[in-house]
Amino acid sequence: MTTGTVKSVRSENGYGYIAGDDGKEYYFHRAGVKRPLQFDNLFGGERVKFEIEANAEGPRAVQVTKA
Repeated sequence: MTTGTVKSVRSENGYGYIAGDDGKEYYFHRAGVKRPLQFDNLFGGERVKFEIEANAEGPRAVQVTKA
């Protein structure tokens, strides 16, 4: 798993971005957040861990959980 920090969240659109500790930025969708972490409670600055999935628009963070 990769770790990083939630950079921004667009709650009205259901997505956000994570600044990975590897120096890359990852898109994530509401559906990629695993409980007990809740998408609607993310505001930025939270430490998370996640898997990276290939996507047509670039790498995407999935299985996002609290680090």
